[in-house]
Amino acid sequence: MKVDLHNHEQLKCRLRLAGSSMAEIARTLGIKQSSVTVVSQGYRRSHRVQSAIANQLGTTPQELFSDRYPAEEGSAATKT
Repeated sequence: MKVDLHNHEQLKCRLRLAGSSMAEIARTLGIKQSSVTVVSQGYRRSHRVQSAIANQLGTTPQELFSDRYPAEEGSAATKT
């Protein structure tokens, strides 16, 4: 698992700009804020948490955490 603290800080900033926070996501999901943080940092994986973060930012988990989602064979990104 790849820890990416730079991406974590960018996500926190983007959430603030969107009027949200890691704490708000945690409350919405009914989990501890530290659980959201460790997923954002890359220490743990949770599609549910990654989806909630992406949802708040109007994007997809695959876009925010591309290293956690291998490119699918035959996708536009892998075609030459």
